[in-house]
Amino acid sequence: MPEPLEPEPLESVPAAFAPHDHRACETRVLDEAADRLAELGGRLTPVRRRTLEILLESHRAMGAYEVLDRLATEGFGRQPPVAYRALEFLVEHGLAHRLQRLNAFAACLHPGRDHAPAFLICRACDALAELPAAPVRAALADLAADTGFIIERATIEAVGLCPVCVKAAA
Repeated sequence: MPEPLEPEPLESVPAAFAPHDHRACETRVLDEAADRLAELGGRLTPVRRRTLEILLESHRAMGAYEVLDRLATEGFGRQPPVAYRALEFLVEHGLAHRLQRLNAFAACLHPGRDHAPAFLICRACDALAELPAAPVRAALADLAADTGFIIERATIEAVGLCPVCVKAAA
């Protein structure tokens, strides 16, 4: 069984659901991504970097074709492999996450460290928050182990309403 990940401190309200300096958020993630790739021996080519920047523009997930359209308008080509290769690279190197439920991708907000996130997805505004999920994953692994099942991979995605949409609906 893989080593358990250390629990990360939980923000009371994730940045995706609260006003924050988004430019600083983007800059921090890009810096951490560059550091991580330097450690891993990977390279952030222009198309990979631009793909990550596009994902970082807002706290929401984007489909591959949405990313491709953006890349194409900026001269990176219109063939689907352009976007898919860049997205696959980002996911493989821990710089982005693939969200199964949405069939979409989101920039990893903590690329400088290995972690096991859970995602909160607002069904009204599409905001997406990444939370540390080590305790949830540990509980799930324990429950599975009781049945003799060994979890190799799990993505935790919860759909609901963010605080802003809850307040707007009230």
